[in-house]
Amino acid sequence: MAETGDKERGGKRRRFGRRREGEEGRRGRLRRRLRERPRLRPAVYGYLTEEKESLRQGFAALFLSSTGELVAGIALAGIAGILDELVGLAILIPAAIGMRGAIFGAMGSRLSTAIQTGLFSFNLRRGVLAENVQAAAVLSLVSGVFLAFLARYLADILAVETRLSVFDYVIISTVGGALAGALLLGITVVVARLSVSRGWDMDNIAAPMITACGDILTLPALVLATLLIGVPIFSNALAVALIAVAAATVVGAFRLGVANLRRILAESLPILALTGTVTILVGIALEDRSDQFFTLLALSILLPAFLQEGGALGGILSSRLSSKIHLGLLEPRGLPPVSTLRDFALVYTFATGVYLFIGGASHFLALALFGADASPGFAAMLGISALAGLIATTAAAVAAYYGSVVSYRLGLDPDTYGIPIITAAVDLLGFMSLIIAMIVFGLTG
Repeated sequence: MAETGDKERGGKRRRFGRRREGEEGRRGRLRRRLRERPRLRPAVYGYLTEEKESLRQGFAALFLSSTGELVAGIALAGIAGILDELVGLAILIPAAIGMRGAIFGAMGSRLSTAIQTGLFSFNLRRGVLAENVQAAAVLSLVSGVFLAFLARYLADILAVETRLSVFDYVIISTVGGALAGALLLGITVVVARLSVSRGWDMDNIAAPMITACGDILTLPALVLATLLIGVPIFSNALAVALIAVAAATVVGAFRLGVANLRRILAESLPILALTGTVTILVGIALEDRSDQFFTLLALSILLPAFLQEGGALGGILSSRLSSKIHLGLLEPRGLPPVSTLRDFALVYTFATGVYLFIGGASHFLALALFGADASPGFAAMLGISALAGLIATTAAAVAAYYGSVVSYRLGLDPDTYGIPIITAAVDLLGFMSLIIAMIVFGLTG
């Protein structure tokens, strides 16, 4: 009996052991299958994980550029008295700033494509860099004169008050644009050289860095140029000379320039004319609502950063798409393919951090520099910047994709057309979205 009981107990233990081993084996196989299963995370998340370096470079450039643009916003708030004295100067500010970003942002995009396709060389006498430097110089002069006439005559047509003559606008726009443009030209060349030597992706850093520098440099340059107006005989003679030099420069470039320079100018002038017209309309809207922006100075601090960050975000996307089109990695289609939507996700990731940052920073800067009455409140500034930023980023993304695709299908260079189209779309729609957000938060009617 005892032996029989021991045998039964031994049999049970063996069966239990085999059952436990079987269960452990099944659990082990299950864990192994789970480890080896295909990843279920979304493709976009996986793409962002792969783009860690792009995120790092992009956020660094965007936050650095945002800081610079907030400095420009402080300068804008600080010259409220000058704008009251020189009625009509505000009309020129968005256009002058936007035009610098359009000209030199497009130059940066072309240089980025040249770097990625192996065509870039640091030679200021001939080649891609020399042609782009010459084109930027010509376009800066011509656009300055064009914006001056446009600002004066659109103000008359739309019955917006201005006390500046067309010659005053020519001096301020052309001299101020030339001063800022010369410095921006040097910065763009330095960024291109550093991108080559350090292995940076210029698509991620050119647009935000150039727009930030354009904001910082253009506004003081315009204010300095106002010192040259109102001088009897001299001011009128200077304006006439500037018009003559701009005309002679563009004619000489078309007659004597190399084929690629002529192509850049021929493609750039029409789109820059459109960009200038749109941004002058933004300036007219700013002049018309100047009381609101210069009463709550936090909004003045926010304005340059807000408009130019939209352009920078669109510029990043446009540069990436243009490079992919040139390299044959993206087929231009009517609807964006999945790979392009991933680039959109990258830009929206940038936008989330940047717009919250500039909204909050504008509030605290206004409090520190101009007092408690200068801001509608921290929550309101965050809400205005985030809501308007969502609209502006969407406009920039649409403009970046279709600007690149349409220009490529028409046989044009998407690097040349992408950023100016974005500047025009984002400046106009961005300002409108800012007004909409202000209405939503009860700051204007």
